[in-house]
Amino acid sequence: MTPGRITVLVLAALALIFIFENTASTEIRLLVPLVTMPLWLALLAVGIIGALVGGYFMRRRR
Repeated sequence: MTPGRITVLVLAALALIFIFENTASTEIRLLVPLVTMPLWLALLAVGIIGALVGGYFMRRRR
C-alpha cells in the first residue's frame, strides 16, 4: 500500500464516520420542492456525486 492510498482510506473512513454521526432529519430545498430527509443520507448522496464527478474528470484528463 502506498502512502497515497493509505491517506485516501483514512479520509474515506473519517468521512463515513462524520456522515453516520449526523442522523438528525433536515429540510433541503431542491430548486422548488422542500424535502425532509436524514442528514446522513444527504451527505452520503453529495459525497457519491462528488466522487463520480471527480472520477469522470480525472479519467478525461489522462
